[in-house]
Amino acid sequence: MTNLGMHVEGIRAKNAGPFMITIDVFCGSQAAFESVSDKFPASRVAKLFNLEAQEVRRYELPNLNVLKYSFPRTVAQGGALDRDMHGAQFSVVLAECPLKGEVI
Repeated sequence: MTNLGMHVEGIRAKNAGPFMITIDVFCGSQAAFESVSDKFPASRVAKLFNLEAQEVRRYELPNLNVLKYSFPRTVAQGGALDRDMHGAQFSVVLAECPLKGEVI
């Protein structure tokens, strides 16, 4: 089974301030952008990270062939319970998400 990471140039997660995470999906080409764009609505990303659909915002940058997802952190950056200061682990989870079908 193929996953998102196999069809794009790269996926990067980063903190977007102390209370938000942003994931950038660099598709690399218009064909890749069009191929994966409809398969990863905000609702699917929300389900993947156990969030409510309205918590995830999706931004499309077709001129750059980039999809962006932003959502609240579960704990504030740098807090006692924060295990990933930069949110980098989120990119791995999204990269491993199957291109077709339900979230595993």
